[in-house]
Amino acid sequence: MRFSNAFLDEIRDRVSISDVIGRRVTWDRKKTNVSRGDYWACCPFHGEKSPSFHCEDRKGRYHCFGCGVSGDHFRFLTDLEGLSFPEAVQQIADLAGVAMPQPDREAEQREKERMGLVEVMEMATRFFEDQLQTPGGAKARAYLRDRGLTGRAIETFRLGYAPESRNALKEFLAGKGVPKEAIEACGLVVHGPDIPVSYDRFRDRIMFPILSVREKVIAFGGRAMSPDAPAKYLNSNETELFHKGSVLYNHARARKAAQGAGRAGQDDRAGGTVIAVEGYMDVIALYQAGIENAVAPLGTALTENQLELLWKMTPEPVLCFDGDGAGIRAANRAADLALPFIKPQRTVRFALLPDGKDPDDLVRHEGRAPFDKVMAGAQPLDGMIWNREVQGTNFDTPESRAALEARLRQVTAVIADEDVRRHYQQAMRERLNTFFRPPQRQGGSGFSGNRQPGRGGGRGGPQGNAVPSGISDRLARSALVRGAQELPALRESVLALTVVNHPGLLFSDYDEIAIIEYENRDLQRLWSSLLGIAGAVGARLDRDRLIEELEAQGFDTLLRGLDQQIRNSRLWTATAEAAPEDAREGYLQALALHKRTRALLWQRRELERELAVATEEGDGERVPQILRALQEVQLETVRMENQEAIIEGFGVLSGRVKGPAGK
Repeated sequence: MRFSNAFLDEIRDRVSISDVIGRRVTWDRKKTNVSRGDYWACCPFHGEKSPSFHCEDRKGRYHCFGCGVSGDHFRFLTDLEGLSFPEAVQQIADLAGVAMPQPDREAEQREKERMGLVEVMEMATRFFEDQLQTPGGAKARAYLRDRGLTGRAIETFRLGYAPESRNALKEFLAGKGVPKEAIEACGLVVHGPDIPVSYDRFRDRIMFPILSVREKVIAFGGRAMSPDAPAKYLNSNETELFHKGSVLYNHARARKAAQGAGRAGQDDRAGGTVIAVEGYMDVIALYQAGIENAVAPLGTALTENQLELLWKMTPEPVLCFDGDGAGIRAANRAADLALPFIKPQRTVRFALLPDGKDPDDLVRHEGRAPFDKVMAGAQPLDGMIWNREVQGTNFDTPESRAALEARLRQVTAVIADEDVRRHYQQAMRERLNTFFRPPQRQGGSGFSGNRQPGRGGGRGGPQGNAVPSGISDRLARSALVRGAQELPALRESVLALTVVNHPGLLFSDYDEIAIIEYENRDLQRLWSSLLGIAGAVGARLDRDRLIEELEAQGFDTLLRGLDQQIRNSRLWTATAEAAPEDAREGYLQALALHKRTRALLWQRRELERELAVATEEGDGERVPQILRALQEVQLETVRMENQEAIIEGFGVLSGRVKGPAGK
């Protein structure tokens, strides 16, 4: 039986290749990166002790670097298990939950007709390309030149021009022997019972060919040359080849670029993911700037099917919108669209462009660097939801705060994945607690006596603000005890105060700095305010302005406490007196230690969860392995905690010598 390419593509897309192969091999935990869909194992085709068999979900392929075997879902089953090709297709279809197609001569005929339509679309593409180079295409060429498009980009994206004629394309195709029915089936002419004579759909427009994932032209987008045209952009109508809500412009090229990002010789500053922008010209402008992993929906809001296409290319696509009101509304609609479907290792991020600019404007007038900066600052989905719900609203009454809590509970309830939904609800509760927590007031503890203690952290002891038992109220209100209660772990203080004293770090290392997670609740609030100030002021932000803004928001006592803590610990790279080069070096060292500590904590929790599952299942072989891994993590944690210094030396550029020194 012959299977259509559409059916084979469908079942391959529904079942990851790691699921097929994972039932026959054991993935190597050290080399495998589940979040990237990148798996390693000992090859099932030849005996080996070290894993050289590689499987990549995004490509749907496997390859063994030892024996050289490679293939897809079906090849794996036919080669390893000796199944026939139809049997392999049957097995994958069963996993995908898709019924096998019945022998259908009509379906085979439709497939032949589809291939015939693809050939007609290719002929139309060449016609439009040729017309762009004629005298009649001069104004279209001038427009593209004014928009900064190079000849190479025009050729790469196969841009063309539809002449200002009602029948130029129709007559061209008819002259090549293409029947009227095929021209109509491709959507190249407007026709119908009320139209006596069909006429070209695209007239006096710059033409953007829209390609399938197999890089065949299946539709067109046309940009009107006349300002009086009823529609500035016009897409092909729905046809046998083209379903607008299930196609992304530049899909095939972006998928290849995302898969190749990070390899030798590849520029991956904005790579490793896929960026969804709003229009054709945005995609092409980014391509000219060296960013090839951009796609665009076809003139409409992002659809569920298009979101699924993005997730098949990358687990965390970035949705890029203009920073004006319309762009923010579109971003919020996309957030609502994505929320029900997110899963572990499957989410989206949002990048909002400044001052209502689109990517085309940004890279054409200012170069690539500003766009890379916007991408580095892309915020996660939970941040987008939170900002939308709290922005522009006054929460000065218990009723308004209760309403916010109810809205957040309602919004997160749509998440289908139980684990992700639970973590979102927990994250929103933590944000609410921080958001509604009264600021620390100088000269008193405010409501701190009624708060629950926070989580412990490092050598700084408890992170909470509850009054410890066994001391008098007068002593509890003293600066000595209050300061000891409120100070964060020393490492967290270094990270926060270094940026306060050297805000230039925000703009040189924003991608690392913006995602820091603090255990201390006061630092969480400080950090949220600091990032908000930086976003509002921009690159003009200096230390004095930042401290003035933070103090105005009630952080003066916390800042003084952090400064005293740092000076008592003689960590001069975090102070204002440190040279920028020393501050940055000390900061990066502290950040590396902080990230390693959090990674160990996460690893320990995962191992404890695995241990509980293995114990419950009575897995006598797995339990000792997990216990050994837990012991290694605990030993590493102890080694980290026993380090005497977070930052080694104070840096010669600050006028300090290595080793202890006085103020």
